[in-house]
Amino acid sequence: MTTLRDQQQEATEETTEQEEKVVSRRNFIKGTALAGAGAAAMLQAEQAAADEDDVTDIRIPEEIPRTLAEAAKPANFPMSGAEVFAKFCSDEGVGGFFCCPGNYNMINAIAAEGIPSYGGRCEGNMTSAADGFSRVTGEIAATSGTEGPGFTNMIMNIGAANSARTPLLVIASNKTIGEDDTEHGIQTAYQQSQTDGLKKWGKRLITPNRIYEYAAYAFRELKTGVPKPVHLDFPGEVSGARFEEPGELQYYYDKTRYRTESKPHPNPADISRAVDMIQRAERPMIVASTGVFYDKAWEALLRVAEKNDIAVTESAPQRGHFSDGHPLSASTSMDAVRSADLVILVGQYCMPSIGEFAFGPDAKWIRIDPDATDIGRNVPIDLGIVSSEKAALEALVDALPSRTRQSWRDELAAARQAFDDQSEEYYRLGLQHSAATESIHPAVIGKHLGDFLYQGEIDRDQTTVVSGGYGIGRYTRRYLRAFRPGQICNGAYQYGAIGPDIGYTVGVGAAVQNGIGPQAPYKGAPVFGITGDAGVAYSIMEFDTLGKYRIPAIMLVYNNNAWGVWTSGAGRGAVRAQHMYLFQENLRYEKIAEALGCNGEYVNSPEQLTPALERSYELATREGISTLINCQGKKEFWTNQYPPAMPRHFAPGALAYYK
Repeated sequence: MTTLRDQQQEATEETTEQEEKVVSRRNFIKGTALAGAGAAAMLQAEQAAADEDDVTDIRIPEEIPRTLAEAAKPANFPMSGAEVFAKFCSDEGVGGFFCCPGNYNMINAIAAEGIPSYGGRCEGNMTSAADGFSRVTGEIAATSGTEGPGFTNMIMNIGAANSARTPLLVIASNKTIGEDDTEHGIQTAYQQSQTDGLKKWGKRLITPNRIYEYAAYAFRELKTGVPKPVHLDFPGEVSGARFEEPGELQYYYDKTRYRTESKPHPNPADISRAVDMIQRAERPMIVASTGVFYDKAWEALLRVAEKNDIAVTESAPQRGHFSDGHPLSASTSMDAVRSADLVILVGQYCMPSIGEFAFGPDAKWIRIDPDATDIGRNVPIDLGIVSSEKAALEALVDALPSRTRQSWRDELAAARQAFDDQSEEYYRLGLQHSAATESIHPAVIGKHLGDFLYQGEIDRDQTTVVSGGYGIGRYTRRYLRAFRPGQICNGAYQYGAIGPDIGYTVGVGAAVQNGIGPQAPYKGAPVFGITGDAGVAYSIMEFDTLGKYRIPAIMLVYNNNAWGVWTSGAGRGAVRAQHMYLFQENLRYEKIAEALGCNGEYVNSPEQLTPALERSYELATREGISTLINCQGKKEFWTNQYPPAMPRHFAPGALAYYK
């Protein structure tokens, strides 16, 4: 597969050969092989209508492929403050950069360093893009906004990244130091207080020659302990400062001198006690979460599980560090979760309340975490082990005896079958409801998507999915599976933010497009995203971003004409408030995607969905064109009128059960 830069280089060469390269819905679809005569006839009719309208073609400006094809231009002394910081980011291996216009000194410098950089339509969405990028690569991603309104647009999305424990580098311009304590200009604001509680560390830089020192502070926080966002804001005097030689910078050292690569290792006595507890247990289960992924500890996790027949379920903003296809996977064995007698939390940074777990009240608890202050928080533990996840799991591999727990494996298999049977029943009901209402039930979407991704011609390990949406997620997540690290990005995690899903898809698509981290074997492959009609309204303009970068993404939008909570308003007797929860019915979101240079599909029956997936996937694979599939549902599907309404046990993993 080619990289984004390779693709854009090809586009530049074609522009040289032709007088002009025009990329429009009319023109790219005209030359694309799509399945079925009916589809071809439809597209020809659309083209004829467009020709009659005599509209101007949607174009990708020649500057976009030309500048993307340019080689990196790393800075060297003399350098500006922004260039010093950008070089630092490059040396530390920042994987991707996502921004909107503004903070020009910084974004120009970062792009020049050769860090894959993307510009979008809204600072909040691009913050989500950086968040999604990190969740499926394990690498640090950076995001930027300009001072004032630009930065405040990022706040919700920084909060979501913080809840997901994402190593997100947030950088923003700010008013000059000389303008402190004034109201000069229209975009003045103090930033650090606005991210209190939403970050691991932050700093407003006020001394230009300390820019390298504070970069070291930032990356020490990003690369050690429990990851969270780090926020730096740069007054104009800092980013615009000029340095003729390294000696003018304070603390200008090689990275080996400002941080260590060492990680905490477990106390041998704690490992011995853990081994004893595991051996005494009949049904032990590991909850593998964020730390397993960011510590790249998935192979050690597999060895521990297989050596002693320990079940594994996932609970994280990303899934796949333990394959759903493994006989010891408990992610879809939800009934078995209740019977676990020993729970081992590994890298569970986002601790929910104890009631969110379905584990029995008599279960014993072990928690492995690099931060001792988190151990015992929310869930009382029987043993706490302060260690990096990988070091602790490797120690357990060495210390545990081999053991087979056949009865435990059998119970897991039976629980998985029960979950699958329940999902099939939901699908059967969904087909009935779809036929009765001339719309598409969310269970049908989940089932058809799962079959398309894992039961067809596509390698089941290939496709990375953004599993977003609130109501739709309660169904689609039942049918999604993860077989390798970073294969699923779980939408807004433990935060409830509405609308980041298309932003996540931009970042996930960029990660796969460039083949970063565990996405390397699937470089250039299409990605899928899922969201609802409430969510799409926040970020649909990022289809322009998907289009201009030729990120091949297929976004399924569940259009049920309502906020997912509309029935709860009525349930409280607030009948007169229902108008505030409802949208106009049957809105054509796919037309907006078409207007933004992408493809649109409209689906209102089960038999239409798989052909729409096939056409969209073909278009994404052959042309790098993204598609929005508008799946028309009904708000009433969330009521008891159409059982199972809102399923309570909906998502694979330990957090699938609510109180």
